[in-house]
Amino acid sequence: MTLTHFGEDGAARMVDVSGKAVTERLAIAEGVLTMAPATLALVQEGRVGKGDALGVARIAGIMAAKRTADLIPLCHPLPRSQVAIDLEPDEAIPGVRITATVRTTGRTGVEMEALTAVAVAGLTLYDMLKAADRAMNLGSIRLRRKEGGRSGHYEAP
Repeated sequence: MTLTHFGEDGAARMVDVSGKAVTERLAIAEGVLTMAPATLALVQEGRVGKGDALGVARIAGIMAAKRTADLIPLCHPLPRSQVAIDLEPDEAIPGVRITATVRTTGRTGVEMEALTAVAVAGLTLYDMLKAADRAMNLGSIRLRRKEGGRSGHYEAP
C-alpha cells in the first residue's frame, strides 16, 4: 500500500489530482456523543439554556465541512454541492447520533469534509452541554460510505 500524502523521499505533500477525472462523489460519516440520560433529556425537551443545541450543532457541522481545507493541512479545497447534518437523539445510547453527508463533483473525494463535519457538530454539542455533563464522550467517528473516484465504492462493515 502506498500512502499518497508522502513523496518518495518521505516528505509530506499535497496529492496532485490534476490528472484525475471529474466525477460525482459522496461521503457519509458518523459518530456518537454519549451523555447522561438527564443531559439527553435537556436536549430532547429543548431546555438547553444556550439555545437550540441541535440546530447550532447542525450549522457548525455544515460550516466545518466548508472549512475543512483550512483545518487539514494537505486537504484540497473543494466545492460542495451538498452538506447535510443529521443529529438523532437516542435514549438507548444515551446520546446523539451524528451523521454528515457531503457531495461534490470534482477530482478528489469529500471524506475529510464529512468526518470533520461530524467531529465539529459533536464538539459543538459538547460545548453547549458541558455545564450539565462534563463526562460526555465524543467517539466512534468513522467513514460509513464513499462513492465515486478511482477507488470506487466503499461501505463500512
